[in-house]
Amino acid sequence: MARKLGVAGIQMNVVYGEDNSEAMLKKLRVVAALFPWVDIIFFSELCLCGVDWRLAMPVDTAVVDKFRQWARKERKWLIPGSFYEQQDDKIYNTAVVISPDGEIVARYRKMFPWLPLEESVAGKDFCVFDIPGKGRFGLCICYDQWFPELARTLAGMGAEAVFCPTATITPDRVQEMVMARANAIANQYFWFSLNGMGAGGIGQSVFIDPEGRILQQSGEGERIMTELIDLDLVSRVREYGTAGHCQVLKSFGAFKGRFPVYQKKMHRDMFKFLGPVKLHRKIVK
Repeated sequence: MARKLGVAGIQMNVVYGEDNSEAMLKKLRVVAALFPWVDIIFFSELCLCGVDWRLAMPVDTAVVDKFRQWARKERKWLIPGSFYEQQDDKIYNTAVVISPDGEIVARYRKMFPWLPLEESVAGKDFCVFDIPGKGRFGLCICYDQWFPELARTLAGMGAEAVFCPTATITPDRVQEMVMARANAIANQYFWFSLNGMGAGGIGQSVFIDPEGRILQQSGEGERIMTELIDLDLVSRVREYGTAGHCQVLKSFGAFKGRFPVYQKKMHRDMFKFLGPVKLHRKIVK
């Protein structure tokens, strides 16, 4: 059975210092009406709180509940960007994953705040989540993508695609688009890098396939990006190699003993279904 997944990324204008939830819900209604085949929808970094520390809120709040209700009503997976999460006296840059049942099935706190300007507390845990019948997915936020250890760890935890909401307003968005391709190529998975507009970024979002091909790339205006991906492509690329040659993860698995951090049990998923590196004589159907 093919593992196809409909993905939508909403690159929208983010108004600084405002609760952008109503504008986000309006965009969601457009996606539901025009692209009913989409399975999962995500927004850019700090879209929800208008990139404003003062709008920090707990995860269990009425604002987040609106998205839980929408996901339940429309039977969609949803990542409503990220927001500044208030917990006790600490503030995190947090993204949640909401299931079609309206449940929060994963919560990720940005591990690499954009120092020295972003003063949120760094998260400690990597994040993957499963969509039954489809596959396993990773989540990171903006500056996290600059650290290949994070991208590789998500692959090690079994991720076949990574959602990376960003809020880049600086000229280094050019470098981030290169990194999106590099992370996808090095780990042989899909990488979805979604930037905001206005206070939330300068656009230029990009969707990348497991061989580093650009599936689509946005400009600097508002846009709904949709893509129907085949997760079996990840399995094929990892088995037969990028461009039919470079069996990167197999090779890494064969020599993982040189990297003690990858000896932990949690990092074995990547190698579980990979056979030995070999010269393929024919394609197995």
